[in-house]
Amino acid sequence: QVQLVESGGGLLQAGSSLRLSCAASGRTLSLSAMGWFRQAPGKERGFVAAIGGHGGTTDYADSVKGRFTISRDNAKNTMYLQMNSLKPEDTAVYYCAARKLMYYSIKRTSNEYEYWGQGTQVTVSS
Repeated sequence: QVQLVESGGGLLQAGSSLRLSCAASGRTLSLSAMGWFRQAPGKERGFVAAIGGHGGTTDYADSVKGRFTISRDNAKNTMYLQMNSLKPEDTAVYYCAARKLMYYSIKRTSNEYEYWGQGTQVTVSS
C-alpha cells in the first residue's frame, strides 16, 4: 500500500513563496506520475501541476504557470511544489496524488490518480 503525506502548508501574505513536500512510503513511486491538486472552499478539486515518472515532463494549470514549479527526488521518494508570487486566489487545501505503479504519463484529471495524501492548507492573505 502507498501512503502520501503532504507538508509545508501555512498562512502567508500575497507575494510570498512556499514549498510543499509530498513524501511517499510503502512502495517506490519512482516510475509513477505524480501531481498536485487543490480545493478551495466551495469549489471542486482542481489540477495544479503534474510530473512524469522520471521527472522529465511537467504540466501546469494556466493559473500557476510561471509561478509554481513541480519537481521530484526519486531517491527520497518525495515530490515538491515550489510556489512563488502567491496570490489570495491560491488559497486552498493542496493534495498530492500518484498514479498506479508504472503509470508514468502525466494526467490532469483526478480520477487518473490512485493514491492521495490528506492535504495541507495554504492560506494567502492580501
